[in-house]
Amino acid sequence: MASTETSEIFNCTPQEFFKIVSDYEKYPDFLSEVKSCKVIKTEGTRKLVEYQISIIKNFKYTLWMTEKDGNEITWEFASGDLFKKNSGCWRVKEEGGKTRATYQLAAEFTMFVPGPIGKALVTVNLPNMISAYQKRVAELYGR
Repeated sequence: MASTETSEIFNCTPQEFFKIVSDYEKYPDFLSEVKSCKVIKTEGTRKLVEYQISIIKNFKYTLWMTEKDGNEITWEFASGDLFKKNSGCWRVKEEGGKTRATYQLAAEFTMFVPGPIGKALVTVNLPNMISAYQKRVAELYGR
């Protein structure tokens, strides 16, 4: 299984950042690889979210997103054509008047992918994704 983790500082409150990462249906507005994202079902603090992404080709998958106390979102793979497994989380906390957001992802692909290539696949877009979230914070909160 390929995995990655990163932790970044964002110029907003933890509540503001949590609002961005939990507004799944807005992902296509600022994450270029996400073509569509919609909440299919809600069960308490869990939401079944369908993602349509384009990375070399188009893929569709669903994840169960669980929101906890306004400071953590965890997810588990439900179905799709790209992953066998996909789990991870966003954790946010206040740090020096800003937000430290930690992102973790572990994924196993449906097709055979050698370990180093799997690692590259889960990390290659990470800098662009973090940059997109930084830009989203600036857009929404002017910071």
